[in-house]
Amino acid sequence: MMRHQLIAKIEQRRKQLKISLENLAKLSNLGMRTLNRFFAGEDVKLSTIENITNVLGLDFAGNEVVPLTQLQKNRAHQKALLMASLVQSTSALEMQGLEKEIIEKMIAQFEQAFLSGEYKKRLWVA
Repeated sequence: MMRHQLIAKIEQRRKQLKISLENLAKLSNLGMRTLNRFFAGEDVKLSTIENITNVLGLDFAGNEVVPLTQLQKNRAHQKALLMASLVQSTSALEMQGLEKEIIEKMIAQFEQAFLSGEYKKRLWVA
């Protein structure tokens, strides 16, 4: 596969997921300059390509490893856990820790909000 074909597949996947370049850089632990060099077709380390493709659920050839919907669900779950942990930490500081059932319900609600609700546009914000 030619480099430009791989770049095109990665760019297509990034657009499908609606991830900005800035957020892709943060999620893949890369600098914007490195990411821009990659998309410009310049030489980058293999680890750079690996970081990018891992975030996007692709392999080194740009083939889908993780289906789009599963990738979105995984990300929504990650973010929901983060949000629930923030609420739980605040509650614990106030000596009002939440019960397990309430936390699980909260996680499910946050997941739904990230997948199709009010936070959908923030799913891929780092």
